[in-house]
Amino acid sequence: MMLCFLQVEFLLWREHPSLDRSSAFLSRVYREDIGPCLSFTRSELSQLVQRAVENNSLTIEPVAMSALPLVKASALECGGPKKCALSGLSRVCQHRIKLGDKGSYYYISPSSRARITAVCNFFTYIRYILQGLVRQNAEQIFWEVMRLRREMAVAKLGFYLTDQS
Repeated sequence: MMLCFLQVEFLLWREHPSLDRSSAFLSRVYREDIGPCLSFTRSELSQLVQRAVENNSLTIEPVAMSALPLVKASALECGGPKKCALSGLSRVCQHRIKLGDKGSYYYISPSSRARITAVCNFFTYIRYILQGLVRQNAEQIFWEVMRLRREMAVAKLGFYLTDQS
């Protein structure tokens, strides 16, 4: 029965697609998926990350492990290669994020990266829909949206693929 409501909300949104959170569809996705996925211990930084994802201005890049001793002190203050800036936990951080054009990099754990990329993947697909780049019927688009929501749900539970797997 829940699936029926989800499809109805999606179809109503699809008639006039936008990134406006006031639609029942996006409101639900924010409440159930995006919000929890981007909710980290460091709440102020979490909000900045969410804004950067929404504005399509967040950059994720791998950290060159051999270059770590050469990293500027300002970047190290934002977590460092052994501490996740979002969770505050001691983890080996193989990636870092940059929010917009600001100069600071924030080191992130694999789990934090998985959560951020899951949300980014959702927004990318939604933007493709808004730009008219998705050439599928409504049902196919709905199921792809559901797959992306599942990706966010799995990531927020702490599951992620490592580079080795």
